[in-house]
Amino acid sequence: MKWQSSRRSINIEDRRGAGVPGMAATGGIGSLLLALVVALLGGDPSVVFEQGSGNSPYDNAPQVSPAEADRSAEFVSAVLGETEDTWSTIFRSEFGADYPEPSLVLYSGATQSACGLGQSAMGPFYCPADQKIYLDTSFFRDLSTQLGAPGDFAQAYVIAHEVGHHVQNLLGVSNEVRRAQQRVSSTQANELSVRLELQADCFAGVWAHNAQAARQILEEGDIEEALNAASQIGDDRLQLESQGYVTPDSFTHGSSQQRAEWFYRGIESGDINQCNTFDAAQI
Repeated sequence: MKWQSSRRSINIEDRRGAGVPGMAATGGIGSLLLALVVALLGGDPSVVFEQGSGNSPYDNAPQVSPAEADRSAEFVSAVLGETEDTWSTIFRSEFGADYPEPSLVLYSGATQSACGLGQSAMGPFYCPADQKIYLDTSFFRDLSTQLGAPGDFAQAYVIAHEVGHHVQNLLGVSNEVRRAQQRVSSTQANELSVRLELQADCFAGVWAHNAQAARQILEEGDIEEALNAASQIGDDRLQLESQGYVTPDSFTHGSSQQRAEWFYRGIESGDINQCNTFDAAQI
């Protein structure tokens, strides 16, 4: 990805090394893969926040070098700036409105959010209550080494997906889904969650299409990197890794095939109107 010349976002809040004042000792749910099944890439993090095992969330926090951390911060700021420019243009053309930009919080180990305690083992997440994206950049190493999705555009896809949840929040989609989930069975609620996540994947693709058209940010192999990342974090693959079998009724983010297909639909069309997963008979 050609990100070095991209405009840097000013909406970065750097909490790395700050700790969590007044935090009681809590734990994650034991393994990266299982945590990702529950909360990776935009799922409701409250399920994981409420887990407690008596261990500090810093105990197993991955360590990164200062140089690696600085490069990651520069990269995140550049990608967030790209999403701001793109979604500002889309909001003006589609809705005749300004795009309220989210903040992105960089942290290490754990941090507080308006949605509860965020921990590095959970992966990135978006909190609608404070309209902030939370990211421990050590996740990028895990994405490459543990999840088999290397490359800077795979990382950009992760950020763009979380920004997609912000767009859903602004459009009122997230609230509608949460209200609907309260009226249906757990299986139906999971399906609504899958449709929400797949729409965020599609929105990530819409961003990539429009950023490329406006500023030529893509390099050879970038789209394949993002499609691979979407595929590697499908519920079916993560469940197979963590529990040895797949239970489709419990999917909350979508299968590997679904995630890759909806991202591709967005990047091929560049049109948010092609991302209505809720009206699609088959997802």
